[in-house]
Amino acid sequence: MGAKYLVAILAVVIVLIGAALFLTRGGGGAGPTPTAGPSKQGITLKVITRHASTIWLLTKEEFLKSDLAKQYNIVDIRFYGPNAALWPDVIKKEKIDVAWGGGPTVFNDLADKGLLQPMTDPELLQVISEIPDTISGSAMKRYDDGQVTWVAAAISSFGFTYNKKQLAERGLPEPATWDDLASPVYAKMLPMPAISFARSTTSTSHSRIYQIILQAYGWEDGWVLLTRLAANGRPYGGSVEAQFAVQTGEVPIGIMIDFYGYELQTKSPDFVYVTPPNSIVNGDPIALCATSEHPEAAQAFIRWVLTDGQKIWLDPKVNRLPISPKVFQTPEGRQRTDLYEKFNETINLQTIEFDEGLAGQVYFSVAYYFDAVLCDRHDELVRVWKKLVDAYEAGKITEEQFEQFAHELGKPLSWEEKGQQMTFTLEFAKQINERMKTDPAFASQMQAVWRDAALQRYEAIYEQIPEP
Repeated sequence: MGAKYLVAILAVVIVLIGAALFLTRGGGGAGPTPTAGPSKQGITLKVITRHASTIWLLTKEEFLKSDLAKQYNIVDIRFYGPNAALWPDVIKKEKIDVAWGGGPTVFNDLADKGLLQPMTDPELLQVISEIPDTISGSAMKRYDDGQVTWVAAAISSFGFTYNKKQLAERGLPEPATWDDLASPVYAKMLPMPAISFARSTTSTSHSRIYQIILQAYGWEDGWVLLTRLAANGRPYGGSVEAQFAVQTGEVPIGIMIDFYGYELQTKSPDFVYVTPPNSIVNGDPIALCATSEHPEAAQAFIRWVLTDGQKIWLDPKVNRLPISPKVFQTPEGRQRTDLYEKFNETINLQTIEFDEGLAGQVYFSVAYYFDAVLCDRHDELVRVWKKLVDAYEAGKITEEQFEQFAHELGKPLSWEEKGQQMTFTLEFAKQINERMKTDPAFASQMQAVWRDAALQRYEAIYEQIPEP
């Protein structure tokens, strides 16, 4: 009996100890329950971006060491880098805190869809007030009802880079304008390409260049120029691949955003970056998302990007132009006299008057059309362009005839739909833009129509050109 009583007593003691521990830790609804929220665990900011992973890594490393990160208990940053068309869905699904990098068109679309919220932190607003509203005629901020919705964190120009040594070896001239890239002189290299360019749906910076050309030259003439440029070159999967083609010598010229050109210039004096006269200066935005669960911490991150984080752009692996000239007064900034010189050149550029609203109204229509007509049918385009140039060089056609053929080759396509003649006019591009973005089946259908129409045109013109 003694043993049984001892076992019973031990069992009771174990139960009492377990209950005491359970209550002490806040279980069963009794006793104080400790907070398990961000103040204890720390905040992980979610940032959606079009920036390269190099910038992700540098930003994460430097920001998490900052006083602002510690003050707001930010312990990690999670970056998301989807295609720009997917941003609205990803922002809503993942409850993104900050949108950063991707160009004004993307950010204006987010603002119009109610996916951005005004920045209200007083210290952040003080920093923003020191940034100009415009540079070279381009917006560096967006205001909605008097409040800042996005602000530029960096600036960029758009142009092309060439390898002067390679051009000299081939006996080709050094280009200075967009028109030069469309010149038949660069067709002398065909079937080897002279110019690298990216598919419009995979590169926001190259898509921006196509929009610049369309606005600078007008809708019809702009497409003619883009067609000639594309025929002189080769499409690549993205802007990085297009830049790499220039770096490796696969092509002597490549269209690109300025910092890709600066990067190549640091590798060799043979590379020359050019901002053509008919270009623009872009403010690359950062913004607070309407879905943010940590708006105070998110605005602290934005404040860091606009102050101490400006040094990220100076890193030799990045080579971008900051929005704030103050960074060039820091020890790091004094070492980048080359970027400071480019910064001063850029803010004083004579640029075209660029319509951001119009760019947004046709962004997706232009991107899908460009890829279908000038990339998917690129081999057929090069075939007819080469024959046209060869016939001109051989004296089989006059310069006037050459220009007529070239215009017919590149002007916006027409096709028949339900017995009606349709043309890819500016108005038509506006009408279908939103559906091209939101309806993949429709976008695929339209691209198939355009590919067929392009093939028919290229074959018809090829037959009309005299044999060289």
